[in-house]
Amino acid sequence: MNQTYSKKQKLHQLLVILVPILVTQLAMYSMTFIDTLMTGRYDSQDLAGVAIGSSLWVPVFTGLSGILLAVTPIVSHLVGAGEQREEVSFSVIQGVYLSIIMAVIVFGGGALSLNPILSGMNLENRVEDTAFNYLAALSTGLIPLFVYNVLRSFIDALGKTRVSMIITLLTLPINAFFNYILIYGKLGFPELGGAGAGYASSITYWLIMVISIIIIHKNSPFSNYGIFRRMHAVSISKWKEILLIGIPIGLSIFFETSIFSAVTLLMSTFETAVIAAHQIALNFASLLYMIPLSISMALTIVVGYEAGAKRFRDAKEYSWIGVGIAVFMALICAAVLLAFPKEVASIYTKDDHVLQLTAAFLIYAMFFQLSDAIQAPVQGALRGYKDVNVTFIMSLISYWIIGLPFGYYLANHTDWGAYGYWIGLITGLAAGAITLTSRLIYLQNRKYPAYMEAK
Repeated sequence: MNQTYSKKQKLHQLLVILVPILVTQLAMYSMTFIDTLMTGRYDSQDLAGVAIGSSLWVPVFTGLSGILLAVTPIVSHLVGAGEQREEVSFSVIQGVYLSIIMAVIVFGGGALSLNPILSGMNLENRVEDTAFNYLAALSTGLIPLFVYNVLRSFIDALGKTRVSMIITLLTLPINAFFNYILIYGKLGFPELGGAGAGYASSITYWLIMVISIIIIHKNSPFSNYGIFRRMHAVSISKWKEILLIGIPIGLSIFFETSIFSAVTLLMSTFETAVIAAHQIALNFASLLYMIPLSISMALTIVVGYEAGAKRFRDAKEYSWIGVGIAVFMALICAAVLLAFPKEVASIYTKDDHVLQLTAAFLIYAMFFQLSDAIQAPVQGALRGYKDVNVTFIMSLISYWIIGLPFGYYLANHTDWGAYGYWIGLITGLAAGAITLTSRLIYLQNRKYPAYMEAK
């Protein structure tokens, strides 16, 4: 990454960073898929318990891990500006300290609130017990999971996203193996059912963290920074820097992920077939979202690096190349959904009624892709500039003040029914895409114009 690259070279450089991130995200998505698949084949009530547990955990985890994503732009800026390696090491270690504190807080909060939350959901006893045991098992891996998020941010910030990819791919079969022996009680291990999926994930998190520490400590270029060679004292000022950037990022992610959980809860009044079709379509849309999400993460790295080096023209070009790739991929995905909605739906279900409903929902998912293709990469670029506060406010307004109320109105006061919620979601995503793009254009033309490079 340097200022002499042509647009074609920038595209190549971005793809070198992007493709491993995409593979990593798909692999991590596969872990959840494996949990669901293997638990579902064990027992339907255990599957329901794991699904409930996941629906409670995912918004919390994505929001909190978003805070730790602040390490990526911080390190990218330091490396791009040619700062001392000691400063990079110091920032990463403070991120590790903070991640451990956050994990302990989440563990304590979960211990106090989990039983009342599950009890208030009026679940069957077996489902409630499984959800509790699954989350309790998962909690044993909170510390390594949060620490790994910081270490991965450091690895990715150096542009070595292929390393994160290899670590994740190595642990994918390990996760499947422990799922098998702990859910079904094989090789002399106890038969734990849905809770086994939680322990399998926890073991995987510990392995990922240990492997990452070894690689960072022993392999170049990571070892050049001496991350684990000395113990740094706690720095409240560095924690403040991470939190000031990270909290708006975390809240932005939380507002976006939690709105889908909210819609799922609101749709519980519809018939079972509609809820099933909604979940299937949302699951496939989430899979496709890995593309713009990965582009977003790649842009945070390259834009942060170029902005740190004060090469604002290059940062701007990377931003729009990333958006261009995302829109191109979204058009391909949209064409597939438009041409083969029933074929995609048939992957998930053989029920004729559910299949027809899913195919209809997937057409709406097509519009998801187009909005996500703009708003996700633009958010990534803004994070690269460390511009996160306005992004958080825009996300709140777009999803919760525009999207959800509009969807609720359409679903309950018009003939759109369940599809009204999806129109609301599309409207919210579109509003986010428009407002965030406006913010990026303003930032690049007013705050970081290319002519500043000469100053």
